[in-house]
Amino acid sequence: MQITEHVHALKIPFQVPVSPEINIDRFVNVFLIFGEDICLVDCGVASADKVIFDYIRSTGRKPEEVSLIIQTHSHPDHIGALQTVKEQCGCPVAAHASEINWIEDVELQFSERPVPGFHSLVGGATKVNRVLNDGDMLDLGGGIELEVIHTPGHSKGSISLFLPNEGVLISGDVLPIPGDLPIYEDVLASVDSIRKLQQIDGVDVLLSSWDETRQGSDVKRVMEESLQWLQSIHESVIGTAANGSVTDPMQLCAQVVAKLGLPQIAANPIVAGSFAANLRAHKSRNLLEKDVMQDD
Repeated sequence: MQITEHVHALKIPFQVPVSPEINIDRFVNVFLIFGEDICLVDCGVASADKVIFDYIRSTGRKPEEVSLIIQTHSHPDHIGALQTVKEQCGCPVAAHASEINWIEDVELQFSERPVPGFHSLVGGATKVNRVLNDGDMLDLGGGIELEVIHTPGHSKGSISLFLPNEGVLISGDVLPIPGDLPIYEDVLASVDSIRKLQQIDGVDVLLSSWDETRQGSDVKRVMEESLQWLQSIHESVIGTAANGSVTDPMQLCAQVVAKLGLPQIAANPIVAGSFAANLRAHKSRNLLEKDVMQDD
């Protein structure tokens, strides 16, 4: 779907097999920036290459015109088709330094973060050719510039991308969606990153990986709701842990999931890892205070 003159979004549906009987329906958005060549932002899950290439052809362009792939981070639903897309297009891959190990060694990622169905979601490891840093300006040709914004929290090397000429902000998985699975490594960094995005002037369109396109006044509203959701989660985790009756991380996770009204399937090791990040930030009862204390 075309969003602005140069930016297109593709919704990639997939399933996460959490048990032999149960699959979770999910989706992830990938983005295409059409200039003199094509810049692809994230690659979706394995087999998404067909959806991406078919869409490019439907616009009258060719997959061979993809001259750069930017990964907002290294999680399976973002790098799944990366190996195939890079091989077919012969283009470089760019990512933040903190994400490179998991992109170039997917078995390392699986050993450190064993997502259910990992190997059905990820096609294989891929070499990263360019390291992106906060503040980098990428010239995509045709007057199109892309600013790199380091926005850690969801992962250490998560980045967002801003196209100032079109007022488009691509935020990857930086913004947690109220009522959806809370997934982050560092909750304080997540808050700081959302605040960082709130300070960008001229954002007219917000493109998140897990959400629909947001425009106009919805942009600031969604960012603020993400902050409030993080605070609600934090209060539930700290409050549940405070009574001292729950010491097992998965039991804590199950109780917090129930308090938040999330589906039972959310009581899983990945979400439990997010709640562990809240426990590490227990000295900061209110995450939204301007000066919160980050724990060592």
